[in-house]
Amino acid sequence: MTDPKRTIRSALRYLRVCGKWLALAVLAGCLTGPLGAAFGLALNWANALRGEQGRLLFLLPLGGLAIVFLYRHFDPGGGSTNQVFAAVRERRLLPLCAAPLIFFSTVVTHLLGGSSGREGAALLLGGSVLGPFGRLFKLDPRGCRLLTMCGMAGAFSAIFGTPLAATVFVIEVINVGSMQYAALLPCLVSALLGVWISGRMGLAPTAFTLDVSAAADPVTLLRVLALGVLLAGLSIVFCAALHAASRLYARYLPNPYLRIAVGGVLVVALTLLLGTTDYNGAGSAVIAAAIAGQALPWAFALKILFTALTLGAGYKGGEIVPIFFTGATFGCAVAPLLGLPAPLGAALGMVALFCGCTNSPLASICLGLEVFGGQCLPLFALACAVSYMLSSYFSLYHEQHFFHSKLRIGKVQQLDGRWAEEGDAGAPV
Repeated sequence: MTDPKRTIRSALRYLRVCGKWLALAVLAGCLTGPLGAAFGLALNWANALRGEQGRLLFLLPLGGLAIVFLYRHFDPGGGSTNQVFAAVRERRLLPLCAAPLIFFSTVVTHLLGGSSGREGAALLLGGSVLGPFGRLFKLDPRGCRLLTMCGMAGAFSAIFGTPLAATVFVIEVINVGSMQYAALLPCLVSALLGVWISGRMGLAPTAFTLDVSAAADPVTLLRVLALGVLLAGLSIVFCAALHAASRLYARYLPNPYLRIAVGGVLVVALTLLLGTTDYNGAGSAVIAAAIAGQALPWAFALKILFTALTLGAGYKGGEIVPIFFTGATFGCAVAPLLGLPAPLGAALGMVALFCGCTNSPLASICLGLEVFGGQCLPLFALACAVSYMLSSYFSLYHEQHFFHSKLRIGKVQQLDGRWAEEGDAGAPV
């Protein structure tokens, strides 16, 4: 027989913990909402100004030198998404200076024409701002970790306008296959409040109208499956290109000042050679055109090249928007060859490539729901599922860990820096 007193005490404990994390989540949303909105608006201003003043592109190498100087003197951690992943996993705080540094360096990168995103920077921005509050409120290491995750979700949601995707992404992406559902409520509250505040401050959420429909019949499913297979391969190429660029820069240009200056010169030279600025900055206009059904067949490859040259050299901002650009333009170009409408292919490409590069299938499905209004959601889910499985254990993030196999029910283990099926040291990965 259940003890009534014990039941009441248990219920009060649950209510107390729930109330505590609701209050902390509200704090996280109230902090990251305005910060994320300011960051997003600053990036919009930077991209607009660069469009009006094309000569700013020639200052990219000088801007890079400033970025390296600031990071070498104030944050040797480097200001990457891997930094916040490691902090969450190891339950340690990010330096508070990470927030202004990533804010400034990302705006400079966009203003001067580097090819980068914003959501990766948002994760670091939100995580670094909320981390110190854990100590202030005397939270244990697990509590500090959860509060950092709330900051990540709030900032991601505020900038991109997708609270569900932001919440699930933060819970899902760090340790693939091991979702901490205790983080669901506080991260969701932070994300919802963050996007509401950013909307009030004038930052519009990312959303597209998909003017096509497709029934989930066997023929369409096979076509989407084929597109998903291609996107899985492209995700491997994207990740490999970015990692290879970083290694090559470090090998041949070990001095970080020289490295970022040369990277800036290469981006400027390539822009002048092509005679277009479509591949500089975020490329939002190109993404919108691809969703409308218009994209150059080679645009995806050039965006990968520009992004690798930019981020590999040490410029800041993140990889997610370049993923959207690459996936949307690739899907738009390839979908008609498979018998799918170009706009649908662009939408599927944008979401499924994100899934393959970040290994976050549930967050990617939520992204398709929020960005495209839920239209053709089963097709998005199918494309994400096949992209996730066939992208193997490649990832944008060195600090992303895998807990479970993509091929069978079971765990994986890391051997010599690679992920293999548990108990099978020779398994191909």
